[in-house]
Amino acid sequence: MRLGFLAPRRVGLLGGSFNPAHEGHRHISLEALKRLHLDEVWWLVSPQNPLKADDGMAPFATRLASARAIAKSPHIRVLDLEARLGTRYTVDTVTAICRSFPRTRFVWLMGADNLKQIRRWRRWREIFHRLPIAVLNRPTYSLAALSDLAAQAFGSRRVPPGAARGLAELAPPAWTFLTIKLDPHSASAIREKNSSR
Repeated sequence: MRLGFLAPRRVGLLGGSFNPAHEGHRHISLEALKRLHLDEVWWLVSPQNPLKADDGMAPFATRLASARAIAKSPHIRVLDLEARLGTRYTVDTVTAICRSFPRTRFVWLMGADNLKQIRRWRRWREIFHRLPIAVLNRPTYSLAALSDLAAQAFGSRRVPPGAARGLAELAPPAWTFLTIKLDPHSASAIREKNSSR
């Protein structure tokens, strides 16, 4: 599949509904760029997260536009790759992306909340074997996430934060947990605030 652009060498992938995109997404992306020594972060706006209900989900075009308005960095690229690739699950998306850009070193980015619930994702262990993963702490989730199934299952493959700059070059499974300044923004809180107006 021709995706119309050349990928840089080290890219972080941040998937999500972005319903709506907010400063917290931008914050963890900028931290990942710096801490993981990435060239870019790609925001993969999902047409529909299979673990989330359609109810309350803004239209895809609206979410894509909100992400582009928030990104505000030449190193953050907002993409509709899942829609263009026709994938629904993260494992299929990253498989297709890695196949399309074989010379690019990808790192999957996610918050600690997703590490805690990744066991619900389709073929989640395969994601760990497909590309390195960087987990960024989020308010109230970090301790629970680090004691949960995925962190325990791949405990021997955890990379210390001091070595995280080289994570993109490591053969998976490899993952790290990065403690960053916490950002209070939450998509669900923003939706709740907007609905009460």
